[in-house]
Amino acid sequence: QIQLMESGGGSVQAGGSLKLSCAASGFFGSSLSMGWFRQVPGKQREGVAHIVVSDNTIGYADSVKGRFTISQDNAKNTLYLYLQMNSLKPEDTAIYYCAAARWVPFNPLERYGYNYWGQGTQVTVSS
Repeated sequence: QIQLMESGGGSVQAGGSLKLSCAASGFFGSSLSMGWFRQVPGKQREGVAHIVVSDNTIGYADSVKGRFTISQDNAKNTLYLYLQMNSLKPEDTAIYYCAAARWVPFNPLERYGYNYWGQGTQVTVSS
């Protein structure tokens, strides 16, 4: 089992910044992959950024490239995943979820590749 807990959401004006955090604990294995996803009501959950923990391979959705940065930090028994979001736009408004898998998904920005999810944190960007 992997437990995920997000924090750091909130409300910000367009052009502002927020940093999301995800604390991951449990049994990770050697091929842990993690990602940030977001979802608005009535739409599919979309991948924003992903990282392969062992080699720091990173990828982003085109809609956030150059504005969002995913990173990781290992502490004793806990892995922290971050999403630094700059130059936020109203269309970035969504519930943001942290996700994990004990393998490297074939399509790492597709939600089907992950089987562990956090509870989500709301990000609201006003114009």
